[in-house]
Amino acid sequence: MTSADTSPDWAFVVSELIQARQTVLPKRLVEPGPDAGQTQAILAAAAAAPDHMQLLPWRFVLVPAGQRATLAEVFAHALSERDPQATPEQLAQAREKAFRAPLLMLAVVDAARGDSEVDLNERILSAGCAVQNMLLMATALGFGSALTSGKALKSDTLRACFGLGASEQALCFVSVGTVLSRKPARARPAVADYVNTLGSDTVS
Repeated sequence: MTSADTSPDWAFVVSELIQARQTVLPKRLVEPGPDAGQTQAILAAAAAAPDHMQLLPWRFVLVPAGQRATLAEVFAHALSERDPQATPEQLAQAREKAFRAPLLMLAVVDAARGDSEVDLNERILSAGCAVQNMLLMATALGFGSALTSGKALKSDTLRACFGLGASEQALCFVSVGTVLSRKPARARPAVADYVNTLGSDTVS
């Protein structure tokens, strides 16, 4: 028997992993979260993302437990800036979001790092690939995950809190934790729903 005969069926393994990934809302992600080694594995998965000219145009900022209260006030302040009439209950709901999920980080992309000829869209695409790699690693380790965004990402208070430079954008928060409960997996779109062939009659 050759080594090839005993090697894993990688196509099957990867397909199963991809299909197993499912968004689980952060409020349904609880302790235990990834330990130090698992967190390192999740973060290291990002490094395999495509990165034209190796600019490393993205970074991730971890939000440890000791900084959740600070982030909570950032969320509340951002809401009050958008809506001065926000009720105490709404402000409390905004604060509560900072305490969800054991592992929380902010994904940031830099529009100016390295060669300016590399378009912002390409940089964002690279960041998206890095995030997907981390989500897949989290899934492989048995954790649930989610991406969340919102108007607070554009607030000056949040930008200052995370030390964002003038050319940096906050893309989304990445949450990881043990799944408390999950909804049934959504139906995936069929390939025909999002693929057509150049020059075919199906092009609209």
